[in-house]
Amino acid sequence: MAESIFLPSKKSNLVMEPSTLWLRLMASREWQFWSLQFGGWLGISLISYVSLNLWYNQPQLTYVLHNVLQSFLGIALSWPLRLVFRSFWGASWTARLIIIATSVSIFALAWAVIRLAVFEAMTQETNLWADFGGWLFSSIFIFLCWAAFYHGIKYYQLLQAERDQLLAAEATQKEEVLRRISAEAAMKESQLTLLRYQLNPHFLFNTLNAIYALVNQGAAEHANSMLLNLSQFLRYSLEHGADRSVCLAKEIEAAKLYLAIEQARFTDRLSVDFDISPATANALVPSFLLQPLIENAIKHAIAQSESGGKIRIRARTAKADLLLSVEDSGAARVGVDAQRQESPPGAGVGLKNVRERITALYGDQGDMQRGSSDLGGFRVELRFPLLTSQQGAGSD
Repeated sequence: MAESIFLPSKKSNLVMEPSTLWLRLMASREWQFWSLQFGGWLGISLISYVSLNLWYNQPQLTYVLHNVLQSFLGIALSWPLRLVFRSFWGASWTARLIIIATSVSIFALAWAVIRLAVFEAMTQETNLWADFGGWLFSSIFIFLCWAAFYHGIKYYQLLQAERDQLLAAEATQKEEVLRRISAEAAMKESQLTLLRYQLNPHFLFNTLNAIYALVNQGAAEHANSMLLNLSQFLRYSLEHGADRSVCLAKEIEAAKLYLAIEQARFTDRLSVDFDISPATANALVPSFLLQPLIENAIKHAIAQSESGGKIRIRARTAKADLLLSVEDSGAARVGVDAQRQESPPGAGVGLKNVRERITALYGDQGDMQRGSSDLGGFRVELRFPLLTSQQGAGSD
C-alpha cells in the first residue's frame, strides 16, 4: 500500500496558516516515517552510548562518533528494507514471512559487517571478528524490531483508514436517509395539498350550478341564502385551507356551513342530525375531511330521492382512536343503494380523495370502512388515532 506524500505548493505556503500547515505536515505518512526513522535510530545511538561507552569507560570522541555513524548507516540500510516490504505487501502471508526473514537477515548482516569494520578503523582496535556473532545477533534483533514496528504502524494506519471510511460511509448514509426523509415529507405534503385543493373546484362548480338553477326558477330568496352561506364557507376555506389539521369543532362548523348551502338548495327535503361526543371537540382531524363525505351522501342519496332524506354525522372515541361517520337514509329507489354498496371501495372523487388523505396522513393506523346504515342507506366510517389540539399533533 503506497503512502501519500505531502508536497505543499508555493501558493498554499503563502495563504495557509502555520498551525494548519503543521497539522497537515504531521498527517503526512512520509513525514511520519522519516520522523520515526531518525528518532528510532538516533535513540539506538543514545542507548549504545549509555550501555557501552559509559559502561566500558570509552569517553573518546571516536567511540561516540561511531555510535552516531552506525545509526546513520542503519537509516540508510533500513530505507531500502521499507521498499522491499512495500513491494511485497500484497503477497500471501507465507511469502511475506519468507521475504521478511530473508531481507532482515541480509540487511542485518550488512549492517553488522559495516559497523564492525568501521569500528576497527575508527578506534584502532583489532581482533574483534572473533566476536562477530554478538554483533550479528544485536543487528538481527534491531532489524527485527524495525520490521515489527513497521508492520505494526502500517496495520494501525490501515485500521484507522478503514475506520475513517466507515465513519464517512455512515455519515453519508445518514445524510442520504435525511435527504430521503425530507423528500418523502415534501412529496407527502404536496400530495396532501393537491388532494385538499382538489375538493374546492368540484364543490364550487356544484354550488354555482345550484344557484344558477334557483335563479332560473325565480327562487331569489333561496339563491341569496345560498350565496351568503357560500361566501361564509369560502371565507372559512381561505382562513383554514392551508391547515393540515383542525379541531373537530371547526370541521363541524365548516360542515354546517356546507349543509346550510345544500339545505337552501333542497329546502325541506334534507334534514341533518349531528351526534358529536363532547370528548371529541378538541380532536384534530384533516381539514375539510367531512365535506366530500357529505357531498357524496347528497349526490347519491338525497338528490336521487324524490322525498329527500336524512344525513347523520357522528363523532366518538374508541380507546385511542377517533371514529367519524357520515350516514344517509338512501335514495328510496330500488337498486341505487345496492349499486353504491357493490361499487369498488373508494370509488368516486370524494371517497377516493378521503381514503388517500387518510392513508397519506396515518398509514396503517388510519382506515375507511363502507357499509349499510340503520337509516336505510349508506355509511362511511373513518378511524384514525385520536390526537388533540393540546398535544400539538401536526396542526400548522
